[in-house]
Amino acid sequence: MNWKDAALGAAVGLTAGVVISQSANAVQSNQVSAEKVLQNVKDQFKQDGPIDGSWIQMNPEDHQVLAVKNKVYRGGISRHDGSELEQFEFIADAKTGTVMDVYKI
Repeated sequence: MNWKDAALGAAVGLTAGVVISQSANAVQSNQVSAEKVLQNVKDQFKQDGPIDGSWIQMNPEDHQVLAVKNKVYRGGISRHDGSELEQFEFIADAKTGTVMDVYKI
């Protein structure tokens, strides 16, 4: 193999890597970031008082209710109501960031 063949192989490999990377980023760019979703939920909870902690899964997961399928983030919020610890979980649409459900656990 001469240097021209090696250079051609490297160029093809690099180009393929860039194309694959851009395709993956395009798919993820159709989603609201997990951080933005969590900040929105925290802001809503803070209207009722301080929160103690929060979490969110960074990678969306498949979710289905009857015939409706979508990708969602799952997360949670904890706060104290007087001396009692309250914990909530939420599900938010990964594409729009809309909170679909909040429930106390």
